[in-house]
Amino acid sequence: MGSLAISEEEVKSLMTAMKKRYDLDFTNYETSSLCRGVTRLMAKHKISAPLDLWSRVLNDDDFFLNSIDDLMINLTELFRNPEAWVGVRKSILENLKYKQNLKVWHAGCSTGEEVYTMAMILDDCGLLDRSDILATDLSKKALAQAQSGEYSIQLMNKYAKSFKKFFPKRILEDFFDLDTDIATIKPRYKRNVTYQQHNLVSCDMTDKFDIIFCRNVLIYFDGVLKQRIINFLESCLTEDGYLVLGFYDTIPQRVLEVFDVKDQSSRIYKKKVKEIIKAI
Repeated sequence: MGSLAISEEEVKSLMTAMKKRYDLDFTNYETSSLCRGVTRLMAKHKISAPLDLWSRVLNDDDFFLNSIDDLMINLTELFRNPEAWVGVRKSILENLKYKQNLKVWHAGCSTGEEVYTMAMILDDCGLLDRSDILATDLSKKALAQAQSGEYSIQLMNKYAKSFKKFFPKRILEDFFDLDTDIATIKPRYKRNVTYQQHNLVSCDMTDKFDIIFCRNVLIYFDGVLKQRIINFLESCLTEDGYLVLGFYDTIPQRVLEVFDVKDQSSRIYKKKVKEIIKAI
């Protein structure tokens, strides 16, 4: 099959139709990322025309639900950007170690490496047993991978360098059970984690969290949606809560209206304390 081409207008029309049909809103996702995702989807299923894809997506529920992973890029790593995790330990956990119940939300957790990275750090700081961790993603496939806690040895070899930068005196076997081809996270680092399918764009969450991770997720949203998500995440934080973004996330300047920069190099932001005006 020759090279595929789909216009931004066709992608936007497809996203609008998907919103009406499935109530999943991709309309404010960054258009070029969506174009690449739709092209991947068409190539994978040997669909040559946008109209054929349109018909398949809107008339085949299973096809659509299994296509979400192709529309999105679930990229994550164990101890990705290890210096950022050093910042989390120093700039956040040192300030929250007094908490008797620490609530953490990984929004857009992908296949779970970030979740288990944080669990290891919480354990190292003596906070894991006092922590409740919620890990959410739109992709059921990614969530299933995360919940299993199983990763190939090939991947673990890739993660080893970043792991050693954070834990120079530890070995992966301290946290994973290693088999010939598979490494499985030890049960201790899974027992406080709850996995849940969640569409971040819906801005629907009733719980309050001390720490929210939303790393390298905003890069897929346009400016309007970025601002809406930032405001939503701020509303989900406790009064002394922290937001951790990714190295590749560009944020609206209005973020500084609701967050103080705690550690710019680690993309750590602290919720601003709202002033209470007392009646005279």
